[in-house]
Amino acid sequence: MARGGKIGTPEYAELKRRLGWEFNGMRLHEFYFENLGGKGTLNKSGKLGKKLAEEFGGYENWEADFKGVGAMRGIGWAILYQDPLSGRLTNQWINEHDVGHPSGCNPLLILDVFEHAFMIDYGLKRADYIGAFFKNIKWEAVEGRLK
Repeated sequence: MARGGKIGTPEYAELKRRLGWEFNGMRLHEFYFENLGGKGTLNKSGKLGKKLAEEFGGYENWEADFKGVGAMRGIGWAILYQDPLSGRLTNQWINEHDVGHPSGCNPLLILDVFEHAFMIDYGLKRADYIGAFFKNIKWEAVEGRLK
């Protein structure tokens, strides 16, 4: 667009405004599908299991908090992030693809809680969808994102 003299046009502005939303939507869905397909449970003595216990006082505390984030009213994402500067883990709610991401943080586990992810199979039973999600996490993919 710069070479075509389009800077300053409404088309240029709209493409630039939408890029973060579209790019993050693509990437979050890639991460979401990559962390699905597992049938096992998290190895609690592994690197991620130990880190979750350290940060949240136990895996069960982390899981309850993550599920609580995912069950909040509204559409969006529940994401387990790692801050690369401190190494700390946090569960975060993201309303839209491009709003609310903690700057520089690395997404480890991504749960899509837009209606398209669960309404066909679960209707209004978001908690049932989240329960099914937890039975299908590919923990190796999640742990592989841990720095």
